[in-house]
Amino acid sequence: MSSSAEASTMESTQRQSHSTRMPAAVSYHVSPWLHFVAGGMGGMVGAIATSPLDVLRTRQQLSGTATLGSVRVPQNLVLRAIHPLYNTARYLRDLCVKEGMRGWFAGLGPALVGIVPARAIQFFTYGNGKQQLARWNGGKETAAIQLTAAALASMVTTTATSPIWMVKTRMQLRGREQYASSLACFRAILHKEGIKGLYKGTSAAYLGASESAIQWVIYEQLKRGLRQAKEGRSAGAQRGFFDWFEYFGAAALAKLMASVVSYPHEVLRTRLRQPPDEHGRVKYRGLVNSAKIIMREEGMRGFYGGLTPHLLRTVPNASIMFLAYELVLHYFGSPRPATHRRE
Repeated sequence: MSSSAEASTMESTQRQSHSTRMPAAVSYHVSPWLHFVAGGMGGMVGAIATSPLDVLRTRQQLSGTATLGSVRVPQNLVLRAIHPLYNTARYLRDLCVKEGMRGWFAGLGPALVGIVPARAIQFFTYGNGKQQLARWNGGKETAAIQLTAAALASMVTTTATSPIWMVKTRMQLRGREQYASSLACFRAILHKEGIKGLYKGTSAAYLGASESAIQWVIYEQLKRGLRQAKEGRSAGAQRGFFDWFEYFGAAALAKLMASVVSYPHEVLRTRLRQPPDEHGRVKYRGLVNSAKIIMREEGMRGFYGGLTPHLLRTVPNASIMFLAYELVLHYFGSPRPATHRRE
């Protein structure tokens, strides 16, 4: 009896240790609404922390490679490697001098209005869509299911929040020089360009579904590898802090790879959202037309304008967002194990 009790106690202790070490999103079942809350919170924290780089990215995407072109590129290989970082810091400093601290957070209001529901919808659709697809697949969660759920989540989110991103982009480009507030910007677009004006760039934004899909699949596969590595360690191995740090790094790597592959759609989307000139003329009309103009005037480099601040913003943003998401699921999720298995 004593030996049986000790074995039961040891098994219980190991299970508790395992669940403490491993983030809940990997091993726990969570309620559908929790994906919604966790995604919204993660998006909000990440957006506030990286807003200055978002402003810089948007302006560089619009102006192409000329924004920071006044600084001579050094010949030294090491200096050339850090040159984009120096240019980014220089531009942020100039922006602060010219427009004050408010310039760093231009468009943050509509950004938060868009990001919080957008991330909530995205994580809700992905988390629950993945579970439903896995059930239809006999309880097996495959990479194809993750890819499908991610693409679906991205398209639903884009359709629901496109008008908000339009207002945010216009506020970042023109700011308070032209619009007194985000609401005034919304009204001006609606009055001059109609409902269709609020959805400019949506076709390019749909291409962003590829980035989201790639990011989710890579992140899930990295999580799977980390989970398998944990299962191979002894049950008594405690790694509390590093468990979360690993998932933070996994999100960063997934976002980095997805962003580099699919970045041109970001430039196309921003150009399509450019406001008409003083004569009411619109330069960029449609995806193909915009791509031809950029290629003719700027070459391939034009499709990667603003890539450095984009990566500097989105990589830590994704890390913060996914970490917040995992933490919320961990502390508020149910300990009931998930009903589907991964492959």
